[in-house]
Amino acid sequence: MLITINGEKIEIADGSTIKDAIQISNAPYTPGCILCLIKGEKEIEKNINKFKIKTPKGSIIIEMAEELAAKPIVDVWKKQYKDFIGCPIRWSSSTETAMGPIVTDLEPSHNEYKYRDLEVILSLSGFSNESTHIIFSKDKHFSIYGVPDNNRGVFANVIGGRKTLNLLDEGDTILDIEPVIERTTTTDSASVSNLDTELKEGYELFTYIEIEPNFNSPKSVEHLFSLIDKGTIEVSYEANSLLGFYQLQGIGRPLEDYGPRRRGTVTMRNDGTGIGKVFIYREDRVTSNSHTIIGKVSKGMELVDSAKLNEKITVRANPPRIMTLNKTNAEAERFLKAAGIEHIREGFKDDDAVVVAQNPETTVEILNAGKVTTTAYPDDKITVIEVTDKAPRTAWYFRRLTGLIEKPIGQLKVHFAFPGMNMSIFEGDSKMSKGLIPENTPNVDTLEAGVVGVTNMIKKNVGLVGVRFESNSDFGPTAEPFEATNIIGKVVTDLELIGELKEGEILYVRELSD
Repeated sequence: MLITINGEKIEIADGSTIKDAIQISNAPYTPGCILCLIKGEKEIEKNINKFKIKTPKGSIIIEMAEELAAKPIVDVWKKQYKDFIGCPIRWSSSTETAMGPIVTDLEPSHNEYKYRDLEVILSLSGFSNESTHIIFSKDKHFSIYGVPDNNRGVFANVIGGRKTLNLLDEGDTILDIEPVIERTTTTDSASVSNLDTELKEGYELFTYIEIEPNFNSPKSVEHLFSLIDKGTIEVSYEANSLLGFYQLQGIGRPLEDYGPRRRGTVTMRNDGTGIGKVFIYREDRVTSNSHTIIGKVSKGMELVDSAKLNEKITVRANPPRIMTLNKTNAEAERFLKAAGIEHIREGFKDDDAVVVAQNPETTVEILNAGKVTTTAYPDDKITVIEVTDKAPRTAWYFRRLTGLIEKPIGQLKVHFAFPGMNMSIFEGDSKMSKGLIPENTPNVDTLEAGVVGVTNMIKKNVGLVGVRFESNSDFGPTAEPFEATNIIGKVVTDLELIGELKEGEILYVRELSD
């Protein structure tokens, strides 16, 4: 049987399940994420309520009439609207503009009716269904259009493009007509998570959303890449007009590209209390310079329409992020070669060395330059830290401070290192750490070597990060009392590496992987 998965038609055996279709098509999907299942094109078509008519002078948006009496002619329009593509403007006056003709099965009447401004009519000129036209009413008037005896022949109303309508004249043609897909078009579709759901002929399955990054916002696009780094996003907020994703709230970027927030647009809040929040729009919203446009959904809006609060969605970026950090030189070389990017090695140049920095940093800059310079260190020179989940606010601060929240390799700058003290203290950020309340403070008599601590707001040096190389019963890793120390994890690699660093030098860190 023939089904569609993420817009591509595939043949699968009768009785196949969603799981089978994903495996056969190799469709992107992360277990636990939602899916959208539409039972054939008719399910979408019955919910389409708006159409865009494209002409050489611009576009006209029409919305289907809601009256029950209009349904028979609305159905004719939905069945045959494509037949009007390529038809000319037949005539235009101060009260009407006509496009056509096409052949329909409608039956004409001889009644005169009153028409209102911006109504759209199916007219049977000469009382013949072989001469069916679209009539756009441009003012109040009476006329005998030979319309079918349903709702005066009115099947729609113009809701956009009045200026275009007034500019049309004989010689213009209909270039295209396309349905306007809105959230209401797909909300009746099934949001499913059961991979054993059986598929039927004509079903449409959507497993992921694809986002096309907006390269006019190079710095903010990196925020998007960080949000979707694990291949999924979780809905933090849901409204009729948008979905919100708040996982990186608090991380700011400067204003870059902004403009109308069309359906499918992805934006990042660039100021205010919601700075760093990301939104995907289900419906059009006005321009706001508080929202940087960072991308648009190019596939899978059906999932955006059907997603609910706290649900996860599989997501991909096209093109993907150029990130070489935490790859070996050899892995980075292969990755960049596949992307057509020249690789220049600095630092330790052997194949097994691990990349800790790249220049330029952003994907857009790298693609524009066609090359990237990477700096690598031996793997045993990179400190691995196991971060606890018992101090969420402090762990968030630590990841922001080091850059681990956006990159797989982070950095700490040595603030204090004195021979014989058996400890190292690293620079913090007073602004980021403001309000860092005590959490996960030591509840032991002796704190073990290798524990990573952060000074909390009890002391003036709030935000400093420290590690001790031997156990201590009196003070924490930042030389503060236990009650002023928030424990965020422990070093699981050689502590001697940290002890070798001098003030001002950089310690490269990464989190212990699952």
